[in-house]
Amino acid sequence: MSNIDPEPEAGDAVPAGSGGTAQAVLEYVVRHIVDDPDAIRVEVEERRRGIELHLNVGPDDMGKVIGRRGRVAQAMRTVVRAAGAKDGVEVNVAIDD
Repeated sequence: MSNIDPEPEAGDAVPAGSGGTAQAVLEYVVRHIVDDPDAIRVEVEERRRGIELHLNVGPDDMGKVIGRRGRVAQAMRTVVRAAGAKDGVEVNVAIDD
């Protein structure tokens, strides 16, 4: 089994309680799904009830991120919500075009 460390890198410091773990997990999972990991962009938007992570990927990778009938996207949302719960933050993932 591989050693998975979804914590942000030293240069990617995110304040506690802002969903840093959730953002790192989302980037980690998406990076291993897409063909062009350099095109991944995650923007954090603070909301009243938590945070929303806006995921942007290359146009050729959109189908891989969404999956058949949205199953990959739903699984990612579930895992990222669980990571956000670790920080005590409610997290939602939006996949942008």
